[in-house]
Amino acid sequence: MLPLFRSSTRQKPVYLPLLRLFLFAAFVSLTACSRNPVTGKREVILMSKDQEIALGKESHPSVVATMGIYEDPKLQAFINEKGKAMASISHRPDLPYQFYIVDTPVVNAFAVPGGYVYFTRGIMAHFNNEAEFAGVLGHEIGHITARHSARQQTTQLFGTAGLILGSVLLDKTGQLTEAASQGLQLALLGYSRAHESESDGLGVEYSSKIGYDAKEMAEFFGTLKRIQDASGQAIPEFQSTHPDPGNRQARVKQLATEYQQQNPKNYEVDRDAYLRRIEGIIVGEDPKQGFVENDYFYHPELKFQFPVPRGWQYQNAPSQFQMGPKDGKSAMILMGAKGNTPDAAAQDFITAQQLTVLQSEKTTINGNPAVFVVSKQQPQQQQGQQQQQQQNPNEQLQIGSWFIQFGNAVYGLHGLAQAGSFSNAFGTFKQVAGGFRTLTDSDKLNRQPDRIRIKAAPQDGTFGQIMANLGMPASRLDQLGTLNGLKSGDRITRGTLLKTLGR
Repeated sequence: MLPLFRSSTRQKPVYLPLLRLFLFAAFVSLTACSRNPVTGKREVILMSKDQEIALGKESHPSVVATMGIYEDPKLQAFINEKGKAMASISHRPDLPYQFYIVDTPVVNAFAVPGGYVYFTRGIMAHFNNEAEFAGVLGHEIGHITARHSARQQTTQLFGTAGLILGSVLLDKTGQLTEAASQGLQLALLGYSRAHESESDGLGVEYSSKIGYDAKEMAEFFGTLKRIQDASGQAIPEFQSTHPDPGNRQARVKQLATEYQQQNPKNYEVDRDAYLRRIEGIIVGEDPKQGFVENDYFYHPELKFQFPVPRGWQYQNAPSQFQMGPKDGKSAMILMGAKGNTPDAAAQDFITAQQLTVLQSEKTTINGNPAVFVVSKQQPQQQQGQQQQQQQNPNEQLQIGSWFIQFGNAVYGLHGLAQAGSFSNAFGTFKQVAGGFRTLTDSDKLNRQPDRIRIKAAPQDGTFGQIMANLGMPASRLDQLGTLNGLKSGDRITRGTLLKTLGR
């Protein structure tokens, strides 16, 4: 994982059967060491190869549900080809590697144990040649081959797996989960500084072995630095435990130079070929998946809208929309509900989440049948204790839920807060639920996404001049500069292929 792409968060307990499997395996494996395939050192490994593969298979469906798959057969074939080629020369060619492009604008790449590697469409749009892509591909495969997941703290690895495998609503401690209070972040593994540096070296080695110029991998860290400096919202929060991208740029360039001196040959960059591959890729939010504008969330495909309180942070995913204030003391989640009627959906939710109902009533919301329920989390029995540990009632999770029949579906809109502050948050929850209505604005219904359009520079000039001549607005020059890895004053020669934006 490139650490700039995701951050480590504390999450709810792991799905119980997987946790039991892990604890048993950990107990057995503590009696023996295995040799790390990359370092050659003998070390205690708490996860077998079969368990790594099992974890990848368990995690993949939820990765897809959370982020979606970006459908581009030609680009998918490209990453499959390069991924298989690199896997075959890696330290663990026997794993069943699989490669995917996920449908999110976040600039991100990550790997799951067992050989699952993911690139977001956001990062694919920001690569400017095949060599940059290959360097990041090698970095992610390096996390798998070096078994960094198995070398990380057990609580970090499987706490995050709990996020992937389980519900995002409730934490067994009675507190709001970070996923609920701040929006879901796919934080599969938070690696150490040493692991990141090791994977950078493997990215240089692996991409070079399949013929690419790893100096371009170093240049991509410059793009990451620009993204980070421009907007803290563009990528997950930078963690101080990880190397700074500027420092990594220099180190990776040095490693690439040393490798090429020891292994002289012609290394490929393949800029134009890559740019043509990403022609038409979506940049930024895809409106059809829903978008926020002027303090409202609009979903053109499902044809509904509801207000987003001003100042609240939010995160949209194919399976749910989450939002909450920055203080993390409350949150709201919209998700599909199980059941053909609001009554059935409410009953299923209460049963599945093991909640105690405090209030329930039928209602309508802008002509849509609905059921309103206030519930609270049941106190948890502590293992090894004969008597139930008393929990402060004010710290119990309380939920206000509206189950709304809309068209052929039922949606659950849940407001979450601790019992002690629920009444203060309830007015906002009610205002949001009361604003759920049919979307009729044709501008919102027909909104189209920005897409990469590859054009040749019509004449010599600076990047800024060329963009203006190609009809790009000055207000988007910084964004276009980051996409192209160029600055406004950089000289461009006639015929150079460049990324522009269109619909």
